[in-house]
Amino acid sequence: MLVSTFLVEDKPEIRDTVVEAMQEVAPLKFVGYATSEAGARQWLRAFNDDWQLAIVDLFLAEGSGFGVLRDCQSRKPTQKVVVLTSYCHPNIMDRCLQLGADRVFDKAADIEELVAFCKAHADSLDDLTLPTGQTGLMH
Repeated sequence: MLVSTFLVEDKPEIRDTVVEAMQEVAPLKFVGYATSEAGARQWLRAFNDDWQLAIVDLFLAEGSGFGVLRDCQSRKPTQKVVVLTSYCHPNIMDRCLQLGADRVFDKAADIEELVAFCKAHADSLDDLTLPTGQTGLMH
């Protein structure tokens, strides 16, 4: 199963690299992206049922990923939110987890761990089956 993924990243070159690389090695299908906190919050409200994973950068040109994390606190149990950042200091990681992030990954050092997380999430979604035998969350 491909995990419907929303990306919050303001730098086009990083966004393009993440999309291209992750689609090659992880079971992800990117369904949207935002470059600002306001844009991310708007997309998440408009497409609340259309994503299963959100990958959020913390420091954006407009706003921050912290506000996005706050908005994702009431998500469904099958929706995961991870932070992908260059600023993996313990206090920042703690704040992300307090705001409901499932995991925090360092852009430079934790890509393999992010891929493993994505694969595990895809497997967990595959395990959710409806009484009709169809995979859950498929519309």
